[in-house]
Amino acid sequence: MKHLILMLITLPLFGYSQTGDNAMKHIISEYEFETHYVAIDGVNISYVKEGSGDKTLLFIHGLSSNLDAWSKNIESLKSKYTCIALDLPGFGKSDKPEAKYTPTYFSEVIKRFIDEFHLKNVVLIGHSMGGQAAIKLTSTNPDNIEKLVLVAPAGIERFSEAHGNIIKSMFTPSFVANTTDQQIKNNYALNFYKQPEEVSKMIADRIAIKNASDFEAHCNAISKSIAGMIDDPVSNDLEQISKPTLVLFGKNDMLIPNRYFHPELDVVKVGEMAQKYIKNATLLFVDESGHFLQFEQFEKVNDSIEEFIEKD
Repeated sequence: MKHLILMLITLPLFGYSQTGDNAMKHIISEYEFETHYVAIDGVNISYVKEGSGDKTLLFIHGLSSNLDAWSKNIESLKSKYTCIALDLPGFGKSDKPEAKYTPTYFSEVIKRFIDEFHLKNVVLIGHSMGGQAAIKLTSTNPDNIEKLVLVAPAGIERFSEAHGNIIKSMFTPSFVANTTDQQIKNNYALNFYKQPEEVSKMIADRIAIKNASDFEAHCNAISKSIAGMIDDPVSNDLEQISKPTLVLFGKNDMLIPNRYFHPELDVVKVGEMAQKYIKNATLLFVDESGHFLQFEQFEKVNDSIEEFIEKD
């Protein structure tokens, strides 16, 4: 049963390192782009910034991931736009505080990040859990957001209270911490239609992070984030979004929808649900692509994002 429910939330850790006076040395390679830091309400947030275009693309990663998940997108799009990606609290190189780790919490951090840098004309781009946070922000504080891009967003399908309680009871910090090396490899495979060769490096990094000094805090953040996605749903927020929205799904997504609790659904039906409830939504499916489509089919995703941005 646990293996089947993994299909709801599994997105393997994309990498891990630490900052600060008491940090151990980095145990993974550096991010593709230079890392910067800013304090948001006393929490150090790591981010990268590339390009200098008038429009700002702000990338939000998914569960157990980090900002480097967008490296293939930033590499191309930075020639035309200002591209910023951040590590949410609890993930990547950002601090891992005691926090609620709900979509609302993440949306508040993103909002303060936008305000801190006085960002305008923002195209907010969120993947999976990051898409759920992006939905929350765009529905509640849309002032500086010009357009919204949702890449395999979580939060479209709805879960009963009973199903939510099952998921939360299973994915404890200790369960996350005790994930075996083989399960890590299996988890990665679930994210792709055809796993790229570069993923082998990610798997090695994920296995190595077990030795990080604040790995326990990170596992706690993952567990709380899963609970937050259940307890702070966004399905009722979709109708409040008025900004032009692009919804992208991989046609071969194995994580959305959850096959165990929602055998009657497929990814096409979930995408159509998003298009139905978001007033001004464009829905696209990417062939031969799984849940991590911005990495697996980055050229198609980049082209779709750029076409959407430039469309009046």
